[in-house]
Amino acid sequence: MNQPNIAFVEKLAREAGQILRAGYEKKHAISYKGEIDLVTEIDARSEEYLLGEIQRDFPTHHIHTEESGILTGDDAHIWYLDPLDGTVNYAHGIPVFSVSIAYAYAAEVRLGVVYDPMRDEIFSAVKGKGATLNGVPIQASGTSELSRSLLTTGFPYDMWHTADDNLASYGRFAKLTQGVRRLGSAALDLCYVGCGRFDGYWERKLQPYDVAAGGLVAAEAGAKVTALDGSPDYLAMPPSILAANPPLHQKMLDVLNELKPS
Repeated sequence: MNQPNIAFVEKLAREAGQILRAGYEKKHAISYKGEIDLVTEIDARSEEYLLGEIQRDFPTHHIHTEESGILTGDDAHIWYLDPLDGTVNYAHGIPVFSVSIAYAYAAEVRLGVVYDPMRDEIFSAVKGKGATLNGVPIQASGTSELSRSLLTTGFPYDMWHTADDNLASYGRFAKLTQGVRRLGSAALDLCYVGCGRFDGYWERKLQPYDVAAGGLVAAEAGAKVTALDGSPDYLAMPPSILAANPPLHQKMLDVLNELKPS
């Protein structure tokens, strides 16, 4: 077997999620990759498990993972791993975090799984075959008016030192919608768009492993998923993302374009 199936990816996500669940609300060894970019020993433990399983069954595959970086291999087969998406929440005992795993073949994400171990919710998607939550098909919302929408976003890790901090966009959307939430897990943001809990999501300055799996889930659930400039490749460096049903996506894109400096 040179390519994984969705059952294999779901198993990985569930097992890694149990590592997160077992360590939740315990004292952690916290280090800093940046001033507000945390990492715990649980991130490393979850990643170690995922890498071991993937490299055992697919030793030639290329892997892009948050803590270890890029492990080079056959780039026709690329894995995107976030062993703990929502580390700041996790370190503070806030039960909003996930494991995010995507597999791409020939530069196209084919499989995506995001697992929330606290709610025991597993979001899964296979390219061209739709998306599910715990095995039940999901669909993005039909909300097409900004005034009736509930959005979600996030902020970059360098926001202390940059004008490109997403605050202007946040403020503008907060005055046009029913509200803007910030969960702290990009993967869950996208999955919540996919199942209709949120109507739209945007964020800038991400990494491919943040959004590869959730992006596929949202797209397969009927959302339009692009970069913030509307281009289709939201994994291009540096990744940015906009996800919503098609009518709302265009309205969000129009607002974001209005905010661009002239």
